Amino acid sequence: MLLAFLLGTFAAPSLALAQSDHKSYLLSQVDPDEAYDPFTDYSEFDEESDEEADINFFRNGRFFTIGLAGGYRGFTGNFADAYEAAPTFGIFLSYFFDLRLAMTLGFQTGDHAVKFTVNNQSQTYTGNVSITSVNVDLKYYLNTQNVTRGLADLNPYILGGLAQFYRTYTIAGLDGFSRDSTMGFDLGAGLEIPLMRKKAYLGIQGTYHYVNFSDENKSYVDGSEKLDKNLTGDFYNFLFILGMNF
Repeated sequence: MLLAFLLGTFAAPSLALAQSDHKSYLLSQVDPDEAYDPFTDYSEFDEESDEEADINFFRNGRFFTIGLAGGYRGFTGNFADAYEAAPTFGIFLSYFFDLRLAMTLGFQTGDHAVKFTVNNQSQTYTGNVSITSVNVDLKYYLNTQNVTRGLADLNPYILGGLAQFYRTYTIAGLDGFSRDSTMGFDLGAGLEIPLMRKKAYLGIQGTYHYVNFSDENKSYVDGSEKLDKNLTGDFYNFLFILGMNF
């Protein structure tokens, strides 16, 4: 019995130590993937939503469009008195980033009759002014999910951007011609009506062009004759655009 007591006394600590080692070993084998991570509950990007948007764009969206434009250009301020409103023509190319945002590169040109007086209407000058512009605009198509289908199919949009304007005068009684240019700003809105099962569209667009030519503060023609009204103002146009979708 003494031998059994001694064996039990020395064996108990060894058994307890073995159990303790076994428990530590089990705790250290917890799978880190199953542990709680407070950062996994929130994601800045919703992958499923992004994937759904991409699929919708590839099925229903447009990559780019090209269109021919024709319409009417008018003027404000003193330009309206000196320049005659006339037709304008152009071409537009749009690249779509997604279903609602596109970048447009446009070219427009048109000729206008010009008439102004000098020295208290003692003399009248007439001629032609040619105005050409290169426009870079961003177009944003409005969300029409909550409106009726008929209105949604009109694809309303707003646009804004920059433009480079070129102006060339040819005046009777003055030798040669005068040419100048300036930067300007565009602001407008429009509609696009789908045609040919959305392979084409008919667009209606109105745009206001803010310009400031270098001679708008000058009061003299040819350095000696005083203008009765300075040639100042801005442009606006209304266009019909016939385009193809790709």
